[in-house]
Amino acid sequence: MNAPQRIAASFNVEKARADFEILSRTVYGKPLVYLDSGASAQKPRVVLDTMRDFAQSEYANVHRGVHFLSAAATDRYEAARRTVQKFLHAAHEEEIIFTKGGTEAINLVSYSYLAPLTQPGDEIVLSVMEHHSNIVPWHFLRERAGAVLKWVDVGDDGSLDIEALDAAITKKTKLVAVTHMSNVLGTVTPLKEIVARAHAKGVPVLADGCQGAVHEIVDVQALDVDFYAVTGHKLYGPTGIGTLYAKRAHLKTMRPFNGGGEMIREVMKDRISYADAPARFEAGTPPIIETVGLATALDYLSGFDRAAVAAHEHDLLTYAREQVRQFNWLRVIGDAPGKGAILSFEADGMHAHDLATILDREGVAVRAGHHCAQVLMERFGVASTSRASFALYNTRADVDALVAGLAKARGILA
Repeated sequence: MNAPQRIAASFNVEKARADFEILSRTVYGKPLVYLDSGASAQKPRVVLDTMRDFAQSEYANVHRGVHFLSAAATDRYEAARRTVQKFLHAAHEEEIIFTKGGTEAINLVSYSYLAPLTQPGDEIVLSVMEHHSNIVPWHFLRERAGAVLKWVDVGDDGSLDIEALDAAITKKTKLVAVTHMSNVLGTVTPLKEIVARAHAKGVPVLADGCQGAVHEIVDVQALDVDFYAVTGHKLYGPTGIGTLYAKRAHLKTMRPFNGGGEMIREVMKDRISYADAPARFEAGTPPIIETVGLATALDYLSGFDRAAVAAHEHDLLTYAREQVRQFNWLRVIGDAPGKGAILSFEADGMHAHDLATILDREGVAVRAGHHCAQVLMERFGVASTSRASFALYNTRADVDALVAGLAKARGILA
């Protein structure tokens, strides 16, 4: 008999699940068990309703008109910026730049901040567990400017060696770029200490917070991080919207990323001048409806006791880890202390895609592949893994369905 679900009294998972209509559907005649929130979280009804209502009754382009709807839409758009500021505990609202997602946010830092500073031989320090979005932009600088990428390894349990990272920072280091939480291992990095050590050597830090901001309470001022990138669709919001937090001092020196309307102060035949941040980095018509949706998603998430949600997700991870111990043919990748609610694994004699396909037919949605982390796959000697990622709306019954599906897959594929 399965153990009863232990949930903090201040968090009611069944009540939360009722906010997500998609979770009530079936696939292949089975109840949907959605364990792919690390790739993209489902959206609560309030986010979908708010976006639709805004499009129906308040929509217009922002910043460009004096008519009623334009003013109303601009108010909603800028209010969303303040919502993100509050969510990340940033000191100034102009430190919040809206982007298409975490990937564009990191590319913005690469092009606007680091590229003008990079000379051949300059170094960028990364960990081997970075998502491709926090690797490829730095490869651009390696290819185009002669930068050197320095890699910091992780332990066999997926933990980051802070001493090794510290040792990798030299007089040639221009930036440390590190995840806040690994999308494969679930490892939560000691970001505050990383920042402190890098700053002691005069080196700024960029954090990929696309996973971390979902599961951790983020205070960019307390972390003292220079850049922090997030994406909306993992935070129970829409796709096509994300943000970059950047310290105001950096934004004042950064060149524009895209050129066009909105990011200029004056355009003449023989000269041009640019707007101050954040407008300087938000060229063209922004994803207005999605920005309103993001603000609603952050308000929704912030409406919970975040510590209670974290305890719930940790309980799910612990329960899942205990349940899969019965399978001696399954190897969990990543068991770092304090890791987030992600369970990645490989199974003897079963390709990750085949395993995920069988799980899908049981109604269980997991991710399979290299998870945009091929450097990490190489570190652990695997081509791919299967990954179950848990969210606030998951339950122990979801874990039981995963475990039953794994057992069935073993019977078919072994």
